Amino acid sequence: MRNLILTPSLSILLTVPVAAQAQVPAWGDLQNWLATAGQDHMSPVGMFMAADVVVKTVMVALAFASVVTWAIFMAKLLTLAVARARLRRGYRQLDVLATMTVDQPRSRGPLSAMIAAAVAERDRAAPGMESAGIKDRAESALTRVEAGAARRMAAGTGVLANVGAVAPFVGLFGTVWGIMNSFISIAETNTTNLAVVAPGIAEALLATALGLVAAIPAVIFYNTLSRAITGYRVMLTDAATLVQRTLSRDLDRAAVTPTLAAKAA
Repeated sequence: MRNLILTPSLSILLTVPVAAQAQVPAWGDLQNWLATAGQDHMSPVGMFMAADVVVKTVMVALAFASVVTWAIFMAKLLTLAVARARLRRGYRQLDVLATMTVDQPRSRGPLSAMIAAAVAERDRAAPGMESAGIKDRAESALTRVEAGAARRMAAGTGVLANVGAVAPFVGLFGTVWGIMNSFISIAETNTTNLAVVAPGIAEALLATALGLVAAIPAVIFYNTLSRAITGYRVMLTDAATLVQRTLSRDLDRAAVTPTLAAKAA
């Protein structure tokens, strides 16, 4: 009776992993698919496998550039969205507080750096110093913070510009090299049959296609990010202006307070 109870349990335990393994595609299936596709010289995989080593290098480089382009674009979009939301939230908080204190809640970001720079310039000023000089020095510090934040946000977009400008020519280089090999094969085989020449020309044109695949999104992404970064710079300018207004208000308030106290006395 014990064997009759355990046997079905063991059979279930043994059959479940086998069924699960059957649902997972094996690595050998992928290798077989690549081998089958490589035999078809008119498929993209077949054209890549049959291409010259120089053309293969060009194709791999263009594919890598396309992946890098998409990665930079997605990362920059996420970074811009977070930075804009953080700057907008800090702007509202400072506008509501209407003053800058050392112990006020601050968030990470350029606005926090601007507030810290303005508070530092205000605290470093000697008693009785004119507020105009404090404002000028604070404005200079805010300008540097604003420029640094904009420069960090624009970092990496130059790669998109380079890919958009260079990728078509790299693909064209692969095309020229592939067509040159096709003409060499024509001379060696002493035939102009299209069936013999067509695979080599198709391989060469695939490099141009990959160059366009890498270049077109890069140009679009660069223009999109450029407009978004320009809007972010406008937000930084507005934040710096708000910090300057708040600093001026704090300085005027500090200058008026002793006068009011003297009159009250």
